[in-house]
Amino acid sequence: MYSNLKTYLILFGGVFALSTSAIFVKIADAPSAVTAFYRLFIAGAVLLPAFLCSKTSRTEFRTLTKHQWTQILSAGLFLALHYVLWFESLQFTSIASSTVLVCLQPLFSLALERFVSKKKIRFSALIGCFIALCGSVIIGAGDFQISGKALFGDIIAFVAAGVISLYFFVGETVRKDVSAVTYSTMSYLTSAIILLIYIFILKDPLTGFPASTWQAFFGLALISSIGGQFVFNLLLKKVPASAVTMSILGEPIGTCFLAWLILQEKIAPQQFVGIIVIMVGMAVFFLPPKKQ
Repeated sequence: MYSNLKTYLILFGGVFALSTSAIFVKIADAPSAVTAFYRLFIAGAVLLPAFLCSKTSRTEFRTLTKHQWTQILSAGLFLALHYVLWFESLQFTSIASSTVLVCLQPLFSLALERFVSKKKIRFSALIGCFIALCGSVIIGAGDFQISGKALFGDIIAFVAAGVISLYFFVGETVRKDVSAVTYSTMSYLTSAIILLIYIFILKDPLTGFPASTWQAFFGLALISSIGGQFVFNLLLKKVPASAVTMSILGEPIGTCFLAWLILQEKIAPQQFVGIIVIMVGMAVFFLPPKKQ
């Protein structure tokens, strides 16, 4: 399908697209669950025509087994649950603490590959993952909180990391037999329905937002989700879920750059050091081992 170089260039292009998430979320003046709902609903709606017009997707939909249905609906649940848990964690702990803990997702992915899929994990992959996680900690270290309330938020963020790892792990399995369009459309719309129910429980508004917020919703859907997350789903047939979650550790790099470029936010020395450490860790993780 792709050469290794092209595959990883596309993968990191997806990471850069995903890096716009924080920018659009900051622009959006809406409750977190509502922002997540429109992000996934619009993304699913945009993919729906491709799904309906594709003979392959229609055939896949009609022939999905009960097990595949369970996997796809579970993936949608995991994605919605990830957003709910992550956004809720921000109510109790700092953004830095929550983000760094959510960045632990490669550890969960590697554990799932080792103990569920029984794959052998390269030692260099473990070292690279550890180095990159250290870089994430360096970026957010200045904003950590220590309190009972913050600890509760940290626990929720930690669970959110595990849940999104399950989403990509299930996706890797489903993508062996199901196209990216079918899988993404169904999982996005399932997530949107679950988030809509959550919004009704919270009694959050779905309308009445300024134009800039609607623009942010579409930015999240078209750039962050389709340009980023959909690309990850597309590549899951070629690369393991651990590589996808590891590449997502590069998101803070893109976010810092875009915040500097668009929002005129300065990159602090501590952030710069963290970015360098993340890049070193990702290089160790992704560079192939030397042949003996």
